[in-house]
Parts: sequence; C-alpha cells; structure tokens
Amino acid sequence: MSFREETRDWLDESCPASVRQPAGPGEGSGGGRRATYPNPEGKLWLDRMAEKGWTAPTWPKEYGGGGLNREEAQILGEELRAINARPAHTGMGLSMIGPALLEYGTEEQKLEHLPKIIRGEIWWCQGYSEPGSGSDLASLQTKAVGDGDDYIINGQKIWTSGANFADWMFCLVRTDPDAPKHEGISFILFDMETPGVTVKPIQLISGMSPFCETFLDDVRVPKKNIVSEVNKGWTVAKRLLQYERTSIGGIGGSSQRAKTMEEIAKDYLGESEGRIADADIRDRLLKHRMNDRIYGLTMRRSGEESSSGNAPTFLSSMFKLYGTEQNKDRFDLMLSIMGSQMLGWEGDAYTGRELGTTREWLRSKANSIEGGSSEVQLNIIAKRILGLPD
Repeated sequence: MSFREETRDWLDESCPASVRQPAGPGEGSGGGRRATYPNPEGKLWLDRMAEKGWTAPTWPKEYGGGGLNREEAQILGEELRAINARPAHTGMGLSMIGPALLEYGTEEQKLEHLPKIIRGEIWWCQGYSEPGSGSDLASLQTKAVGDGDDYIINGQKIWTSGANFADWMFCLVRTDPDAPKHEGISFILFDMETPGVTVKPIQLISGMSPFCETFLDDVRVPKKNIVSEVNKGWTVAKRLLQYERTSIGGIGGSSQRAKTMEEIAKDYLGESEGRIADADIRDRLLKHRMNDRIYGLTMRRSGEESSSGNAPTFLSSMFKLYGTEQNKDRFDLMLSIMGSQMLGWEGDAYTGRELGTTREWLRSKANSIEGGSSEVQLNIIAKRILGLPD
C-alpha cells in the first residue's frame, strides 16, 4: 500500500467529523497548560495526530516528530485538505521556536521542549519588540546580567502575541552593553510563571487583545536556557524571523472556511444563470483566486528547489510581503461583497459571521506590520534577493 493510501485510510478512521469544518468560538488549537477544549473531539484529534508525530510531520522521530520526508509531508497536507480537516495544533512552538531549536538548540533543550511542543503541552510567545525597538530591533535594551548560574533579566517587551496565555517565552536580551548592538544580544528561554514576569493585554481597534506588554523585573533564568552562544543571539533571531515570516505569509493562501467567497458573494449579491450577479465582483474574485493559486505554487516550487532542506531563506520576506497583501485584499473584497453589513459592531441587525468578519478585516491591517513591516521586507528583497546596491 502506498504512503498516500495508508495516510488516507488513517485519516478516514482517525479524524472526527466535527473537526472537518472550521473551528467554532474557543476551539483554537494553540494548546498549553491552561488550554480548554469546548469540543472534546478537538483534543482527541490533537492527541491522535501528536501520537503519529504529524503535528510536526517533518521533525525527527527522536523528538516525537513524524520523520516524514518532504514528499510525504506534502501528501499528508493534501490529504488533510481533501477532507477539510482543521489543523490539529498551531502556534509559535511549531512555526517558530521549534524549528529554531532544531537548528541551534542543545540536545538537552531539544529533548526538553520539542516533545511538549508536538503534544501541545506548552504555549510559546515571543519577546522581541520593545517600546523603543520595533523595526530597529537590534537597538533593544532589555538586559540580562550574570549572577552565578543564572541571568537576572530586567526590561520591557511589547506586542508579545498571546503572552497572557503563554507558558514560555523565547526572548532577546542584551548580555554585553558595550558590544556593537548586533553582537551583544543573546537568545534565551524562560517560563512565564517565573517571579518578576508581568503581562498586560493591549486592546486593539478590532476589540480583541491578541497583543500584550510584558514587564521583566529581576527575572532569574538559568544560563543553560541560552540558545546557541552568549552574544550570538542575533543569528538565531534572524533565522527565527524567517520562520515567522514564512508562517505569516501562509495566511495569503486558501484556508479552511465554512463557505467560499463565491458562495458568500451569491448570498449577498444574488446570482444570474448560476453566476454571481455583479460582474465586477466576479472579475475581482477570479483574480484573487488566480493569485492564491500562483502564490501556492510558487511556495511549493521554492520548497522543492531549496538546497537547505526545510530551513527558510530570504524568500520568506517575499512570501510574507505577498501573502499578507493577499490576505488584506481578501478582506477588502469581503467588504465590497457584504457592504454596510460588514461595518457593524454589535446588534441584532448583523449576523455573527458579519460581526466576526468586521473584526477580521480590521485585524488584517496589522499584517503589513507584524513580523517585520512591508517596508523592511522590501529592503530585504531588494538587497538579498535582487542584489540591488544600498
């Protein structure tokens, strides 16, 4: 039996019917010590996939991963999409810190953290940006001062996504204040329950609070939690940003949805002879779908041509730039389709889908900022991909 046939049979038997549709309220799959599962089958799906190692299908089996090669992982993804299965698990553990640990972590760090990430036992957050250090991240001022076998960390981080739910943080700290700014930075891990860690959510215009301020006051962290070498954290940080940008860029493609945009357009605009009644919207939707397809094929080709295995390259900046613009365009299209019904904030005049889409439209505007602004990505593309002079 081929790998595809085995995978199809296993998914048919193991994937519950209730997770073969978009997640409902509170059914996120980020995991963590405080995770709740309103739908018990969501936890069952996570446990079954984690047991196979398929929450991280290409990670080595010795850390709990699936050990699949690139072709097998692609087949798994295709079969999951074929049954409209939602991801069993998502989050920064899988998309960011896990891959970075595989590349730079000690064996002790890999054995401690990777199996927990795969099983969804730990929710991670990122301690990069500071109030005065955003696009110029290397100017960060959070300090880590040695004290025996530990570091004492003091400083403030901002825009720490999900920090109010997170169990652990991967964090950039300055360990040599006298070194050139890129050379005095270290990459360290710590438990968010460590004394001295305070988190305050930031409410956005969308009404949600996915971001937080995080205050670090005399936080004691073992030196063994440094990833790679002391004062060499900028190398790890840049690599992790490539993983992050690849992950953010992925929102530009098609994802699991209860209804297609075409079906929604027919609901709001009507149809004529089986087609969306509005010709302009038909054209825009066709262009958007074509761009989705082109984008997906380009990402796939890039992966197949990569000489660095699963590690991202500077192309991650191109995918981040294009993918986030594609996602913003999708919500702008939804606004054109739904009209004033997508501009409501509350009240019985609007459906739950309309109110949710309003907030997602507002949230999409941050896509061009998070993970490095579009301007930063354009600079990287110009210098590192096109080879243009400064």
